[in-house]
Amino acid sequence: MGGVWVVGTKTSVPVWTSCRYGLAIMSTLGFLNAYTMRVNLTIALVAMVNHTQQPALNGSEDCIPNVNVTRDDKPAEFGWDPTTQNTILGAFYYGYIFTQVPAGWLAGRFGGKLVFGLGILFTAVFTLLTPLAARTATWLLIAVRVCEGLAEGVLFPAMHAMWRSWAPPIERSKLATISLSGGNLGIMLALPVSGVLCDHFGWPVVFYAFGTLGCLWFVAWMFTVSNSPRISDIEREYIEHSLLREGTSLSKTTSTPWLSFATSVPVWGLIITHICFNWGTYTLSTNLPTYMKEILLFDLTQDGFLSALPYLCMWLVQVLGGQLADKLREQQLLSTAAVRKLFNSLGMLLQGVFLVLAGYVSCHQQYLGVLFLTIGIASSGLGMSGFQINHLDIAPRHAGVLMGITNCIATFPGFAGPAVVGILTKHAKTWPSRKLQWQKVFYIAGGIYGFGTLTFLLMGSGTVQEWAKEKSEEGNKSTQTSLHVNQEEQQDQYGRTII
Repeated sequence: MGGVWVVGTKTSVPVWTSCRYGLAIMSTLGFLNAYTMRVNLTIALVAMVNHTQQPALNGSEDCIPNVNVTRDDKPAEFGWDPTTQNTILGAFYYGYIFTQVPAGWLAGRFGGKLVFGLGILFTAVFTLLTPLAARTATWLLIAVRVCEGLAEGVLFPAMHAMWRSWAPPIERSKLATISLSGGNLGIMLALPVSGVLCDHFGWPVVFYAFGTLGCLWFVAWMFTVSNSPRISDIEREYIEHSLLREGTSLSKTTSTPWLSFATSVPVWGLIITHICFNWGTYTLSTNLPTYMKEILLFDLTQDGFLSALPYLCMWLVQVLGGQLADKLREQQLLSTAAVRKLFNSLGMLLQGVFLVLAGYVSCHQQYLGVLFLTIGIASSGLGMSGFQINHLDIAPRHAGVLMGITNCIATFPGFAGPAVVGILTKHAKTWPSRKLQWQKVFYIAGGIYGFGTLTFLLMGSGTVQEWAKEKSEEGNKSTQTSLHVNQEEQQDQYGRTII
């Protein structure tokens, strides 16, 4: 059993057997399920759609993708062109953008348990409806994807709101990276499994399988995360006193400083950096299987497994990076601001460089292309210990709604990025012309990553902003007293009662 020492005492607080790490594991599984349902369409679409572009040879006879057929050599079911395909893939983000801010506000006031759980449940229900919608009408499939986006839009704000009360400041990088890294595990699982399911059982099974798993997770979440006071006294006191030493109130959030958000330089730094980071992230998570198929010429099963490899490495980098980031802060080797800016810069710049390099590999260098993509995408996992957690650094009391704001605005790349890919590649009929267009895609992403890096270096902060602090010391004292007078009420509000 691991432990941390409470300052001023010889008492060891449990780590891996603790409730806060239990929450981290359960939320990891939640994000895993959410992302399997978000990205499974990227692989399934390859099996759903006829490849109608018959490329001219032009001296590249050995760089011709195979016509896409099902396992029994029947043509695929739909004939959507690249623009329609990217509209379908991007539809998720049209819904995703609208629920971010309301979710952060609701979770901040009432706790994130139900908000987070229902978000995944509704995503699962719409995932189960996807095959029926696709076979009924294209517009209905787009509508279902929009609804999935609405449901998943609540997840990040709700979880940030929960970590506001669950994560001691010195453990934020560790706990949040474990929790949020479930998204990459979901991508890693969904891509290869979707390829195998499509190849052996048909594309509808992809949606039935992952939708069912999402429903089962919801049941486990509701039973595991309870409102009965089971957290140990030593862990509760460790969390509360850590937050109070930082100056973070555990009282119920009664007002949101909207004007302060709008006029804060660090908040705008977060918004711009989040937009830049999401441009490359969303472009790749949506279109990587297409790149693997059309440029690197992998078949459907290979496509799924190799598209998943970068996200496995990204998960490892995220979790290990979180441990390293907090170690640097705990030992006071670097300030919080320096750690955030260092990890963010490495995460964004390395990904930009290796994406550009990936654009120059030929179809004879398939695995070199996979290597470049793997290094680039894995490196971006360092950004989780950069700007992604910075909401909790600068405004812990309002982290949920602040995450909702930045993630809401940063959702625009979710539909803009795939749209740009569709526009650039729509008329590329030959392999050389498609490669040229993908080079443009990667150059655009690399330039945006560079701009985001510079923005966070200049505008980022690692300290709690004045407008995010308590108005008076008396407020802090009354809050600390109320924690002992009404312990059960506080536990009900924040859900610090799992397992």
